[in-house]
Amino acid sequence: MADESKLPVVIRALIQELNSGYFLRFLEKLTGIPDLIADTKLVGGGVHMIERGGKLSVHVDFSHHPTNGLNRRLNFLLYLNQDWKEEYGGHFELWSRDIKTREQKILPIFNRCVVFSTSPISYHGHPEPLTCPDGITRNSIALYYFSKGRPEEEEGVHNTLFKSRPEDSFQLGNFVVRIASSGIVRDIMPPVVYTFVRKLWNRKYTGA
Repeated sequence: MADESKLPVVIRALIQELNSGYFLRFLEKLTGIPDLIADTKLVGGGVHMIERGGKLSVHVDFSHHPTNGLNRRLNFLLYLNQDWKEEYGGHFELWSRDIKTREQKILPIFNRCVVFSTSPISYHGHPEPLTCPDGITRNSIALYYFSKGRPEEEEGVHNTLFKSRPEDSFQLGNFVVRIASSGIVRDIMPPVVYTFVRKLWNRKYTGA
């Protein structure tokens, strides 16, 4: 959910703090990325809620902000799941650039935070379907930070790009999403139709 007017006051205040100049300076010192810019409109960000059976396949994020063209540099995830159990799944995973090795697996327990750079090789997701009981959701605050320009080796323009892990079996739905994310469908589909399809995908798999 990116509409701040629909969020609880406490969540709105927290997001504003995480987008403040003070916190941006902290992130710059933490990551070494200078001159970070917060996305106060929360494009693709905000509060994400995933229901039982939901997942987010391994992917790299879109490279530029869709309206102002700034370079996407950093993702901030804060988990809001009290009493979350290991058997519920929903682990956040970081994968190698060739999608052959899972480098990190992180349980989304309450108050745990993940900060990672957004680059052409920062493959991540929570690719295993949630097994939490019905009525329990995997909740997180997702915020993205941008800059004017980025290192030359990270240059390039791309949409969100999905990849299959070695253990993933072929599924038509996943295949369609990967083709769509590659830009092929985007180039041949009328913009209004493509935007509608992307909104349905985001609502189903990220809660945005």
